Amino acid sequence: MQNKQTGERLRQRGQHLSTAQLVLLFAGIIMLAVNLRPALTGVGPLIPLIREDISLTRGTAGLITTLSLLTFAAVSPMAPKIGSKIGHQRALMVGVLVLIAGIVMRYVPEAVFLFAGSLLVGAGIAMLNVLLPGVIKESFPHNVGVMTSIYTTTMVLMAAVGSGVSVPLASSAGLGWQWSLLFWVVPAAAAVLCWGMVLKNRQLQMPGRVRVVERSNSEGSIWKSPLAWQVTLFMGLQSIGFYVTITWLPDILNNLGNMPLAAAGWLVALMQIASLPATFLTPILAGRFRNQQGIIAVIGVIAVLGLVLLMTNTSPFMLTIAVLFIGLAQGGSISLALALLSIRASTPQRAADLSGMAQSVGYFMAALGPILVGASFDAWETWMPALLILMVVSVLQIGAGMGAGRNKEV
Repeated sequence: MQNKQTGERLRQRGQHLSTAQLVLLFAGIIMLAVNLRPALTGVGPLIPLIREDISLTRGTAGLITTLSLLTFAAVSPMAPKIGSKIGHQRALMVGVLVLIAGIVMRYVPEAVFLFAGSLLVGAGIAMLNVLLPGVIKESFPHNVGVMTSIYTTTMVLMAAVGSGVSVPLASSAGLGWQWSLLFWVVPAAAAVLCWGMVLKNRQLQMPGRVRVVERSNSEGSIWKSPLAWQVTLFMGLQSIGFYVTITWLPDILNNLGNMPLAAAGWLVALMQIASLPATFLTPILAGRFRNQQGIIAVIGVIAVLGLVLLMTNTSPFMLTIAVLFIGLAQGGSISLALALLSIRASTPQRAADLSGMAQSVGYFMAALGPILVGASFDAWETWMPALLILMVVSVLQIGAGMGAGRNKEV
């Protein structure tokens, strides 16, 4: 009964909005999506410049990304509670403002400000990451799939832009790494202005509070489900691979293939662009099968092949092929991980529980990756141990995926 009433309320709300109001909502959502990744992905290519300027080890420099991911893990379960108290739309505005504070703080050339800013960047993005899908469902009830596809594609494209332009801004444009990091305050400020217009329009405002549905005692705790843990491990392991590569791949390409940092940054951008077809197609394929084990196996093989090419070749052409393979595997992995949160859940409430568990634990796992890989280089002065770590992660991801891809429900 409640689901029917909610659906009717959404339909009525959608019918009462004018074209101009829907365009404003669309623009606001897209501007929020623009800010979901570049403040993170723009850091990796700049790490060699940051390390040289303020004398950080690679392990310590990895904290710049790691701290953001730890905040992802901590804030993700809290974001729905904050949204239910002050309203999801207002909570999104809070998230953007926190993101801006973090970006500005990272401008100060001191390690403590870099790390503190990374915490705030992670907190702000986590708020946007968790709450934006609910706002899309509320605002565009008849076009959830299309809007989700658009905002996800925007997110991935901007992640690629963040990787690609960071070094040119710092070096070619002569801005330095501080201004290169600070650059991302511009789209964040634009999002504040656009989303502020949404908040001022009363007809576009969602209810201030969200009613929480009671869980059935018969469902049991999601944390006790082996299948939930397999989905969570799949999410976490693919996150490790993604955040390690956006953080350290420019340095790896520069070290192994003597590739200029600017070119390496653009290769990381190419990696993320290459992920787009797999990001779009994998959930569609996953929905057509009762189990997704075959898809997981193909993704795993592509990832392993890309890493093997990276370890055994130094020519720019073969390194580019390796990066393309890694990008395809990562695109398929992240979209499948997100799809499994719904496919493996028996009810919408269980899907929410599984999402909270997988994202919280998954981001915590991902946070360990960049610092562990950076420390491995400091210890052995070669990137081969780091690439072996990524190889082990890929194999473990296949194993977790074989369990998560079974035709079962939590």
